[in-house]
Amino acid sequence: MSTDQSPKILDTGANGGEELIRFENVTKRFGKATVLDGLDFQVGRGKHVTLIGPSGSGKTTILRLLMTLLKPDEGRIKVNGDYLTHEERGGKLVPAREKHVREVRKNIGMVFQQFNLFPNMKVLRNITEAPVTVLGMSKDEAEQRGKELLDLVGLGDRCDAYPTQLSGGQQQRVAIARALAMRPQVLLLDEVTSALDPELVAGVLDVLRDVAHSTDITMLCVTHEMNFARDISDQVLMFDEGKVIESGPPEKMFSDPDLDRTREFLSAIL
Repeated sequence: MSTDQSPKILDTGANGGEELIRFENVTKRFGKATVLDGLDFQVGRGKHVTLIGPSGSGKTTILRLLMTLLKPDEGRIKVNGDYLTHEERGGKLVPAREKHVREVRKNIGMVFQQFNLFPNMKVLRNITEAPVTVLGMSKDEAEQRGKELLDLVGLGDRCDAYPTQLSGGQQQRVAIARALAMRPQVLLLDEVTSALDPELVAGVLDVLRDVAHSTDITMLCVTHEMNFARDISDQVLMFDEGKVIESGPPEKMFSDPDLDRTREFLSAIL
């Protein structure tokens, strides 16, 4: 790992716009395995960045660090100018208290591979529960917002259904609406179609295309759906063994990458 105190940060679109996410020398280990190795990169506000690479290369770990489901072993992460797992006290940077973590994390929403809906709650309440309990939104405002989001994902007529009454694709669209209900600045997408039957994938990806093209939400996406990545991305990062080995706009990365490793990976999945 580099010991440089002023890391060279990989720019993924912050120049010409405000930086929203920054990883500084972030290392994450599981036992003796180093999953992220001194990772440096930044994402500009409103940009859509897709992470590609083989399984085990560290892509999902990045999303889980941003959600504070994991903590880095070394390095620091900033979101919207605030440290995520650290805070400044007495002129020093120290591990953050839970209150600080919760406050910064409110800016981040995530859609997982599995839908993780509450089976005992109807669809609308699945969407309104967190805005009411976490953001302090009134029930009326949360329900109005929830109905608007269900319309957005094409499920405006399923407010009173239970998750078990929906198809997998419909449940994933509810999960997308639930993440958007928190009004996140950052939306993390972790292989959101991998648990779906093939015929359901297109509908979910169409919803996410609409979100990408009609909102200013910053998106960080892990996917093997390369056509989707080409459509929505400002920048594509190729990961291998815990490092970014190549990055560029989608037209460059998918048509004429510089590295043999990137070409090998893309030829195996396209």
